[in-house]
Amino acid sequence: MNKIFTQLVKSRHLTESYIHPKYEDLLDPFLLLDMDKAVKRINRAIKTNEKILIYGDYDVDGVTASTLMEQTLKLAGVQKSQIEIMLPDRFIDGYGMSDRLIKKAKQDQISLVITVDCGSRNQDIINELNLSHIDTIVTDHHECTDNLPEAVAVINPHRHDYQGPDTLKNLAGVGVAFKLAQALVKKHLIKDGQEKWLLDLVLLGTICDSMVLTQENRILTYYGKIVLEKTRRPGLRELIKKAEVKAVTSETIGFRIGPRLNAAGRLDTAEIALNLLRTTSSTEGAALARKLEDLNAKRRTEQRAAVSEIEKRLKKDPDVLEDFPVIIETGKWHEGIIGIVAGRLVEEYHRPAFVLTEVEDGIFKGSGRSFGDFNLAEALSYTKDVIEGGGGHSAAAGVQVKRENLYKFREKINAYYRSLNLKDQENFLHQFADLDIDELKDFNLDLLKDLSLLEPFGPGNEEPIFCLKDAIILETHRMGQDGKHLRLITKTQNDPDRFIKAVAFSAPESWFRIPPFSSCNILIKPTENNWNGVRSIEARLIDII
Repeated sequence: MNKIFTQLVKSRHLTESYIHPKYEDLLDPFLLLDMDKAVKRINRAIKTNEKILIYGDYDVDGVTASTLMEQTLKLAGVQKSQIEIMLPDRFIDGYGMSDRLIKKAKQDQISLVITVDCGSRNQDIINELNLSHIDTIVTDHHECTDNLPEAVAVINPHRHDYQGPDTLKNLAGVGVAFKLAQALVKKHLIKDGQEKWLLDLVLLGTICDSMVLTQENRILTYYGKIVLEKTRRPGLRELIKKAEVKAVTSETIGFRIGPRLNAAGRLDTAEIALNLLRTTSSTEGAALARKLEDLNAKRRTEQRAAVSEIEKRLKKDPDVLEDFPVIIETGKWHEGIIGIVAGRLVEEYHRPAFVLTEVEDGIFKGSGRSFGDFNLAEALSYTKDVIEGGGGHSAAAGVQVKRENLYKFREKINAYYRSLNLKDQENFLHQFADLDIDELKDFNLDLLKDLSLLEPFGPGNEEPIFCLKDAIILETHRMGQDGKHLRLITKTQNDPDRFIKAVAFSAPESWFRIPPFSSCNILIKPTENNWNGVRSIEARLIDII
């Protein structure tokens, strides 16, 4: 085993069961409240040939969970003709169960609705379904109120009365749906082992929803990676090909596969992504993959334009950044990109940000991103008298504001931030090295091979960062059409005969001004370069200190 990898394992206190987790160590699905009720109700629906409607969400987690639930029901014996899937429209319904669901369920003579990745706060909709004698099973992972919906079952590890292992609270919506599949296996409604082919969906939804990848999720994503590498889904294979994914890693999922699946719900309809995951035809899969590719390209174009417009404003009026610790920007941008734009502003300016767009005359819909100790859900609660609605999580939230209240909203959000007297918040955005490296002898392809054992990376299992101590920068070069990317060549003082190339995309301008032969501490992540079949190790540049 590579020497650097051995040191990493020791510094992270990683066990053999973490590096090579066992599928059999997954927790009992019946630790989740109401699981037994859900299994009994599904069994009854199978026996009486009832029509079932799966209601999901428009992001990757919701689309993968919807696909997984449909396949789970089929494996349990439900006829394809008896299953329908409905996804909300971001631009009509917003998040969660909508009134359109009630109309569709009645019209299509549905007797059982199963939600995935939503439903825990939709008491009114579920009550309406109850009045029409339509039962509901909720599977979800979002925060609950004390007042749970009057459903047949509410399977959610965030229920206030849940007392099981905390690790189940880290499940994505697709992870909760998978636990239901596991329960059906345990009750012999699904043949043992068939559920494992669902794990490619669990991997995608879990990674793209940024869930913590320890314990239960470590096992699910470890085996999900194995399944995705040999996925049976023609559409997914075509998407992987279109996205030029050569290896399944957290990076290729997070930056290539996930954005393409998400582009459907952001700019058009999430049903495009849903159909790609469900199709059994390679021809249809290829056509849907092309459509997602086009939508993702459009998303990138609109996103860049919005970020550029905001950056120009902030350069023109720098006092805004001095006066307001929380960035709040409004404009006429595509509703589907505002969350990503807010995230880019956080990365660029190291402060929380809201981006709002006018969705109808006088009404602005916004998306916020935060970090550290500034909780967006609590901040929106503080501003509830000047907003039309809003909510979410600590780090991500949505909001609606009338035009005449935009100024008040900015003032109140920033007043709330100041009242917290938060200190050293930028530290939450800094990345730190796992290990210091003073020579490059063991920084090689064997290291990359060993590091792949820890994939997929994500929260709780971050991709390792190494610090080249007192490194000597030999050369720096600008790259890309706009010259914003940096490539440097560096070596360590203790190992003067070896050097390594490192690349930084959209590098800070100050890095380009570092003179040759300067000595710095350089934070890097190792990467593989494959040029004309020749493999070598390079690095992604994280920071220069």
